[in-house]
Amino acid sequence: MALGAGAYLLWGLVPIYWPLLEPASALEILAHRVVWSLVTVTVLLAVLRRWRHALAVTREPRRLAYVVVGAVAVAINWGTFIYAVNSDRVVEASLGYFINPLVTIAFGVVFLRERLRRAQWIGLSIAFAAVVELTWEYGHLPVIALTLAFSFGVYGLMKKRASIGSVEGLAIETVALLPVAVAYLAYLALAGDSTFGSDGVGHALLLASTGLVTAVPLLLFGAAATRLSMTALGLIQYLAPILQFAFGVLVFHEAMSTGRWVGFVLVWIALVVITVDATRHRRRVLREAAASVV
Repeated sequence: MALGAGAYLLWGLVPIYWPLLEPASALEILAHRVVWSLVTVTVLLAVLRRWRHALAVTREPRRLAYVVVGAVAVAINWGTFIYAVNSDRVVEASLGYFINPLVTIAFGVVFLRERLRRAQWIGLSIAFAAVVELTWEYGHLPVIALTLAFSFGVYGLMKKRASIGSVEGLAIETVALLPVAVAYLAYLALAGDSTFGSDGVGHALLLASTGLVTAVPLLLFGAAATRLSMTALGLIQYLAPILQFAFGVLVFHEAMSTGRWVGFVLVWIALVVITVDATRHRRRVLREAAASVV
């Protein structure tokens, strides 16, 4: 429980980290995040002696394809979130991660042919109503929120298809993204627009620390996922968007109109409906399993 809470607390706290990397743009931060994440996971793979697990995936084209698609999805997710935070749209970013569990359920139906229970259909319907209401309020689709929700949903689906550990997966994902990241950083350097070597040692160290900021929560999450039930892990995951929402409203003082409050409350109601249903369903399954053993 402590490992899972630690992971989601760190993910919830990142809105106060990304602004420290200014004046670097979202794309420059994303490129550095890819490079330094690879450095970090390379060290971790060496320490944990898990090179063989990572190399095994590269010999299986289907699993490798899933990882590469996941890499593109997580890059979109990372870049969108960094842009959202640094453009004072933290509240909308938190909405994306509130919606994400609902998107994950929808993906299960569409791609994995999972069947929904009545409460899950009700929750998804309420969430759809929330998106419609927020679209009316914003005057356009909440693009940032939907991009974050769907990109992370795709990432989760690809991780499930690839069936690979968090450290090994991150290593292959960052290798797949590395050529684009290095090319972009080289372009910035040649154009004289790179902030890595021109804004002091402190700024350079902060950019380098993006590797740790990426890897540490993933390691904590991976350790928690093997020890906790999915129900417990599902409940903990709301820590991150709750913290992000709190930072957006209380720290960054982002505007929350009545219409936006209505949209968020609808999303929260949908999450409560689905979480309660998941908890009850798991307890029923465990009771039935125990009865069958007896």
